[in-house]
Amino acid sequence: MTLTSLTDLAALGADTIIDVRAPAEFAEDHLPGAMNLPVLTDAQRAEVGTIYKQESPFDARKIGGALVAHNTALHLQGPLSGKQGDWQPLVYCWRGGQRSGAFATILDQVGWRVHLLKGGYRSYRKLVVQSLYDTPLAHRLIVIEGGTGTAKTDLLTHLAAQGAQTLDLEALAAHRGSLFGATADPQPAQKLFESRIAATLDPFDPQKPTWVEAESSRIGERTLPPSLWAAMQSASRVEIKAPTAARADYLSSAYRDLTADPDLLATQINKLSPYHAAETISGWHILARAQDWTALAEGLITAHYDPRYTKSAARSATAIRRVELERLDPTSLQRTAKNLIAEIS
Repeated sequence: MTLTSLTDLAALGADTIIDVRAPAEFAEDHLPGAMNLPVLTDAQRAEVGTIYKQESPFDARKIGGALVAHNTALHLQGPLSGKQGDWQPLVYCWRGGQRSGAFATILDQVGWRVHLLKGGYRSYRKLVVQSLYDTPLAHRLIVIEGGTGTAKTDLLTHLAAQGAQTLDLEALAAHRGSLFGATADPQPAQKLFESRIAATLDPFDPQKPTWVEAESSRIGERTLPPSLWAAMQSASRVEIKAPTAARADYLSSAYRDLTADPDLLATQINKLSPYHAAETISGWHILARAQDWTALAEGLITAHYDPRYTKSAARSATAIRRVELERLDPTSLQRTAKNLIAEIS
């Protein structure tokens, strides 16, 4: 089986996509929806590789073959034990070579109709790079911008709920985009982040708007791929405005996970020390210890975030639409999403 475009993934026809690479390889990136059934563990892969380079390729293949057979047996007795005779898996490894071939041979002998991905993971990765690095993005992006706390992410959710095409980069990156944006979930590796972007964009109609929240070129530790970043820089923009008090209330609710962890909050506030006077930082710590979240949020908005947003907004394209919201509650955001979909098509 050969991939000629990312769209081919939707038409693979396999019941299960199996990645037989080592867990560390799988964690770095994998085909959307794939499950990991490694035929070599990380340690075993390293051991076999060392033997291959330093001792004997033959010995490495012999030891590797025994390990692959053993691990495949464990998978047959475990995750695959309930599969019926009509089950059809698609199997791949790094480049469609020995690991996937050995695994597929055993499954084929069991009696399953097994498909192999020609070129393995590398053939898929080339398509992701082509779409996000090598060619201009074809999608018609509409960027939602606005100061911190203007509920841009929630507005994106309401747009999606009403049928709009949306690209939620913060969800894909497992990070809310600001200094305080880390979540309980670790961020994906860069390649996996890019795979998530490509998988989200591929089924979208390029002629229809795709809504995306304004971001810097980095979300936490992840970097936006160049084709997407270039498209966002030149995209039409919708700006959301709201009173500081409404934004502070919104942030107090949206960041409850952070306010529930005093030590982590204190650490994050300290990261602002290079940008503000010691007296300002001390004042924010006092508000945090007093659990005056609204006052803390207002201070951060007015002294830290808004001045930086003003500078970045001055460098971006003029907004095609400005939305003034007195409240940032679900009803207001739902109504705003409906109006935007009606006005921008």
